[in-house]
Amino acid sequence: MGSHQKRIFGTDGVRGTANIEPVTAETALKLGRAAGHVFKNLQSPARGRGRHKIVIGKDTRLSGYMLENAISSGILSMGVDVLFIGPLPTPGVAYVTRSLRADAGIVITASHNPYADNGIKFFRADGYKLDDKIEQEIETLVFSGQIENIRPTADDIGKAVRIDDALGRYIEHAKASFPRGMTLEGMRIVVDCAHGAAYKSTPCVLRELGAEVIVYGNQPDGMNINRDCGSMHPSLMCQKIWEHRADLGIAHDGDADRVLLSDETGRLIDGDDIMAISALEMLRQGTLAERTLVATVMSNAGLDAAVQAAGGRVVRTAVGDKNVIDEMLRTGCNLGGEQSGHMIFRDFSTTGDGLVAALQVLKTMKLQQAPLSKVIKCWTRFPQLVTNVVVREKKPFEQLDKVMQLVGDAEKELQGMGGRILLRYSGTEPKARLLLEGRDAATLEKWSKLITDAIKRQVGA
Repeated sequence: MGSHQKRIFGTDGVRGTANIEPVTAETALKLGRAAGHVFKNLQSPARGRGRHKIVIGKDTRLSGYMLENAISSGILSMGVDVLFIGPLPTPGVAYVTRSLRADAGIVITASHNPYADNGIKFFRADGYKLDDKIEQEIETLVFSGQIENIRPTADDIGKAVRIDDALGRYIEHAKASFPRGMTLEGMRIVVDCAHGAAYKSTPCVLRELGAEVIVYGNQPDGMNINRDCGSMHPSLMCQKIWEHRADLGIAHDGDADRVLLSDETGRLIDGDDIMAISALEMLRQGTLAERTLVATVMSNAGLDAAVQAAGGRVVRTAVGDKNVIDEMLRTGCNLGGEQSGHMIFRDFSTTGDGLVAALQVLKTMKLQQAPLSKVIKCWTRFPQLVTNVVVREKKPFEQLDKVMQLVGDAEKELQGMGGRILLRYSGTEPKARLLLEGRDAATLEKWSKLITDAIKRQVGA
């Protein structure tokens, strides 16, 4: 069987509508068997002595029960033990995997997607996401039938246990990312947990650090995750800031690996803002590894200008937190993230962690003894102009007359003012997307018109 037409792993694990392939109990069972086999043979003997074991955590979706049971059956049938840790943020699952010396971690979540979706993500023993090679191996085993006849019997079958203190372990770990002796006394914080995996952990950590916490989105019923709340719908948080006259708002997505904030005026603070605040504070403290921030091509060019002015630099990757983490590991950087609110503070976690990111911003507010509306003035977002052109065919831009020449000329002028240009076809729609950034809006409009006109003339719908 060719593995190409059988890709079940997407950019972030397996994801889709729950109970429709590939997110079914049947495929989860096979994934469990394949994963059990791969992780058992990746490291022998087991990390924690005795039998190999795999941690399984999840968010608050109804379909989590079905997938959790199916995948654990598969793992147990390969003679590997399962540790159930219940609903916990994705970064919590990664941490507990390390903390319990398990051989791998699995989190059942579709992150910011609607509740009808679900997904399965794997972590290595060290808490980092799986590399493509191991994913490929698991995937091949799911379809090849190679392990059909591996059937341990009697006392070689795995056993499953429920770990009761997983939430407490993660809470203590998150608190440890906040400076010792510093508290949040006197701060009023609005938290929107999106009825997702952070519904206990984030409010608990903030309260234990001394804040007054007003919580929304903390009554998951299996079907309300991400619905009109959380970081996908941050207007709720911004509005509640006013109602409660709070100092800060925190909004997570369903699995809490991302966060958006609101300052005390109700203004939304996104991933670029959080990266600017943190990178500049870390440069001041001398703790930004390689004096480098890792961001994606989506982040605003004003970020580069601010970090460069402070003596650091920004390295950019393709979109996706996996690309950011890969680059951080490759170059030894300790801060990276995405505009969407995926922040990786590698001194504290191996994956995006919305709670840790919020605590780092709170730490900076405390150090500067300033409200967030003032802290955020540390950088200026460049004007950005995004233009979409509907196209009848996605002909490579190189084959279009004058387009790349215009892009080159625009790039020269924009780079002179610290800006940039990005031209690509949409992966999902018949559109060409042009993004321009720079200090001067009129220049952006001039180049946008020239380039989009050239595209329209040749492949416009």
